[in-house]
Amino acid sequence: MRQFMLPDLGEGLEEAEIVAWYVNEGDHVVTDQPLVSVETDKAVVEIPSPSNGRIAHVFGTKGDIVKVGMPLIEFAEGAEQDTGTIVGELGGGENPPPAGISSGWTTGQQQPQVFPAVRALARRLDVDLESVEATGPGGTVTRADVERAAKRMFQICCAEPVRGMRRAMAQRMAASHAQIVPATVTDEADIDDWPTGEDVTIRLVRAVAAACKAESALNAWYDSGTGERRLIARVDLGIAVDTEGGLIVPVLRNVAERSVSDLRAGLDRLRADAIARSIPLEELRDATITLSNFGMIGGRFANLIVVPPQVAIIGAGRISQQAVAYRGQPAVRRVLPLSLTFDHRIVTGGEAARFLVALKSTLELMS
Repeated sequence: MRQFMLPDLGEGLEEAEIVAWYVNEGDHVVTDQPLVSVETDKAVVEIPSPSNGRIAHVFGTKGDIVKVGMPLIEFAEGAEQDTGTIVGELGGGENPPPAGISSGWTTGQQQPQVFPAVRALARRLDVDLESVEATGPGGTVTRADVERAAKRMFQICCAEPVRGMRRAMAQRMAASHAQIVPATVTDEADIDDWPTGEDVTIRLVRAVAAACKAESALNAWYDSGTGERRLIARVDLGIAVDTEGGLIVPVLRNVAERSVSDLRAGLDRLRADAIARSIPLEELRDATITLSNFGMIGGRFANLIVVPPQVAIIGAGRISQQAVAYRGQPAVRRVLPLSLTFDHRIVTGGEAARFLVALKSTLELMS
């Protein structure tokens, strides 16, 4: 028997959730035939077969969390050796999953004794007997045990395991909190001279590109392990997209060199793919700086989260009319709140302030 393990999914992803199996035990498969789809924090990915052969055993069911290096498929004797299938486009220098990773599967445990009347009560109250603590003689589940479990379920309401994008988001935010030293500066751009119906997001994209040119220190990656900073000439902008399952950040490439119409078409395609969870992995990696236009939903200013190795993220708040001084006179003007959160380990306050000034000025001067 030969086993095929969950391959490296790229971008440092360590686990995935099984969405659906396309094969069953006993099926004969051919090389590159889809075996299973799994969900990471970024996309739903199909895992192809590494070889021809007959499937002797599949590991895990829908909803199970599988770590990189854990078995997915066991082939019957005669199948070709696992060739180390890689899903998605991987950059050079990445380490393979360590050998000898524990499978993490739990073996079945002896079930407590449950009398028919108690089992019927559990069904009526929608209580999972496996979650009930048995306190009766000899480990028997009693009526009181089931009622106590039902009461606890009612008290905690609709508790559910955090999986998929939300699980990965929780892990990434914890990692960011442990690594980044964040600082935030804010300002407001007077956009009252913009034409009615102007494309706010595309204006922001172009302004970010201009600000990166004016102050390149924020369009960079920082590796705290090696203590190396990499200034990046091309602006590959991560665009935060709010979806039902969580936040996805596709990357709009080379924004400084693209036309307005090309940027809008590219952004529409990325958003549609992100919402459909069909976006390719290569379009979710290697952003050099990120934009969150959260004002489309609500809010004015924010202390945003920088995701390493990036060193900065820009936030655009809700546009509103405000009383301001305009050419020496009080006036009511449309104002766009701006937030810039940066990694203060590697970006100075002066660099951040100059970037924000360039961002604000470009937004106000754009025709």
